[in-house]
Amino acid sequence: MKDTAPCRIALTGGPGGGKTTAADLFRREIGDDVVIVPESATTLFMGGFPRTEDPAARRAVQTAIFHVQRNLEEVQLALYPERILICDRGTVDGAAYWPGGEDDFFATQGTTHAAELARYDAALFFESAALGDMSIEGGNPTRIESNRQARALDARLRALWSPHPRFVVVPHSTSFFKKITFGLAALEGLVGEWRRSRAAAEADAAID
Repeated sequence: MKDTAPCRIALTGGPGGGKTTAADLFRREIGDDVVIVPESATTLFMGGFPRTEDPAARRAVQTAIFHVQRNLEEVQLALYPERILICDRGTVDGAAYWPGGEDDFFATQGTTHAAELARYDAALFFESAALGDMSIEGGNPTRIESNRQARALDARLRALWSPHPRFVVVPHSTSFFKKITFGLAALEGLVGEWRRSRAAAEADAAID
């Protein structure tokens, strides 16, 4: 992981994966060391952004989500420079929803797939409950995908994030408790690795 930059971990995966629950639980577990970057899509849709299948409108919506996500991360980083950023989704996710394919998505945003992956120290991928034909509703009023759509999104998101050198999968389980426990342990491991890397870098700097 990066030696001196603040730690930034993306939680991603198909709809109904449990990532938002995991982020909240992890924040409660380690408190002020963590700040959550909320999911920009939910923020916008709850605020009145329309959801539509019209290709031109989808491009506009996903462009807005991309820039809100990026700037939410930068706001939290500016306010809490010493904290670990746990990002509920990342800037890569929009490519899975883009009607023109991933290359067109990143070109339209003026960036590259590699550059957006490099924003994050790690990516923790929560498989959708739809992979086990379980309900993905979960009380989120902005979630409209069917299980079939959720499985397709899960596959696209996995393909987009899997090239990250620290890509960790939290597999679907019929027990949500077991899944979240596994996810929290994986997240704790990633954060611990970053902390050890930072401590080593600070020790080296002190010697120099």
